[in-house]
Amino acid sequence: MERLFSSLFSSLFIILFILSINLASSYATTTTYNVLSFGAKGNGVTDSTQAFAKAWAAACASTESATLYVPKGRYLLGSVAFNGDCKSSDITFRIDGTLVAPADYRVLGQADNWLSFEGVSGVSIIGGALDAKGSSLWACKASGTNCPDGATTLSFTNSNNIRINGLLSLNSQMFHIVINGCKDVHVEGVTVIAPGNSPNTDGIHVQLSMNVKITNCTIKTGDDCIPIGPGTKNLWIERVTCGPGHGISIGSLAKDLVEEGVQNVTVFKTVFTGTTNGFRIKSWARPSNGFVQGVRFIDAVMRNVQFPIVIDQNYCPHNLNCPGQVSGVKISDVIYQDIRGTSATPIAIKFDCSPKYPCQGIRLQNINLRHLKQEAQSSCNNVIGKALGLVQPNSCL
Repeated sequence: MERLFSSLFSSLFIILFILSINLASSYATTTTYNVLSFGAKGNGVTDSTQAFAKAWAAACASTESATLYVPKGRYLLGSVAFNGDCKSSDITFRIDGTLVAPADYRVLGQADNWLSFEGVSGVSIIGGALDAKGSSLWACKASGTNCPDGATTLSFTNSNNIRINGLLSLNSQMFHIVINGCKDVHVEGVTVIAPGNSPNTDGIHVQLSMNVKITNCTIKTGDDCIPIGPGTKNLWIERVTCGPGHGISIGSLAKDLVEEGVQNVTVFKTVFTGTTNGFRIKSWARPSNGFVQGVRFIDAVMRNVQFPIVIDQNYCPHNLNCPGQVSGVKISDVIYQDIRGTSATPIAIKFDCSPKYPCQGIRLQNINLRHLKQEAQSSCNNVIGKALGLVQPNSCL
């Protein structure tokens, strides 16, 4: 009986302890910093740059969980840096309105970023829209006159534990979202929109980062929907629709002689419509110590895609800085599985690998790609691999 009583007492103690923790967490305080209280105006005309900077400074200095709140309205902003070190490791940037860039592209054009976060941890961006008004800069570039490169819309650098959820990014001057040197990032339910002919408007760019997830996103843009740069490790992409755009691309790699590799990338349940590529791995034709390994492209639908599956290790635009050289990037252990749909070009599968370091461990499994007017084809150079199950067009491996 004494043992039973002791056991019941211990169980009751544990239950009360857990309840006390839950009760304490339910009373955890969150301080809200409304940008209107810092002088912001949601009329789309008044410059609210300093108001947003002051609201961030207050949230960053908080020792509690903090919410930087942007009510409905249109807020005119120039370039703003939201930097750490923050005392709070839980800051939510809640946007119910739209952030609007200046109409004059030169205001942002000289900056690297429009909205930048550097050295932060535990930041979440929830909802809202970012309208970068990039069309005037694109027109300048199309005219051939001397124009600035343009600014990335939203940039995270050297940051950890980041969440971006439900955001709409419109007409970025250049990249829409950049994840650079970060760890533990989840991009969920984001929509990116720019015309198919807009230059360098990549969707979600990842480089030098690990443990990044991109899920349930829609990307329509003029460049790569998701470009994957050197130093990317443990990237998971799931349920992404792409088009217009240039597809999901690893690379360009081999820009530098010394370059970190790309490893452990999974792309699952994607749809490509009218894109110039589907799944692409691309490297410059020049020396590098870079590599690509452990990549899985699984369960994709291609709708009138120019090159649904492509590895290009002879990338040399305008024949500058690379003629007569070969790529030093080593590509291995890449699986293409359950990919179907239509190719806009007769060559639906193209592997053009380095003659010095042939692609190895390439696997095609259950591929069904058709061309609407003629029999689809595959092309292989310097590649070692195998085909399993139904593979159409006929494998050249």
